[in-house]
Amino acid sequence: MSDLSNTVRLHRMLRAPAERVYRAFLDPDALCRWLPPYGYVGTIDRIDPYVGGSFHMTFTNFGTGHSHSFESRFLELMPSERIRLADKFDDPGLAADMTKTITLRSMSCGTEIEILHEGLPAAIPVEMCYLGWQESLVQLADLVEAGTPNAA
Repeated sequence: MSDLSNTVRLHRMLRAPAERVYRAFLDPDALCRWLPPYGYVGTIDRIDPYVGGSFHMTFTNFGTGHSHSFESRFLELMPSERIRLADKFDDPGLAADMTKTITLRSMSCGTEIEILHEGLPAAIPVEMCYLGWQESLVQLADLVEAGTPNAA
């Protein structure tokens, strides 16, 4: 069982098919557009989207130029259903065994997404991670809901 003091759980409905949402987690251009929280620019220097593969990403604060990088290794890929990732920051001061589990369920109105982010480093306040994820999910919705009938 995970330590709840370093765990973030999120839930959202998206007006888009599960296939499109799933693809947004594997496409480097899509990830750079939606994953960085507000005020950050994302770059990916490498991506190998298969189980055992990984991607290396950098978030750079547009205002300050400060950046941090991380590696996400694909532990599980079930198309349009589930993605599990193991994350590791490049900064040794942020060492932790982090995992993210993204669960997708096709619904009549689109896709239900649940995210479980476990093992956050002690140096990152859980509420900041939660806020960042909320911002990222707004940007994900903007990306995947575009052109979808009945999209807001």
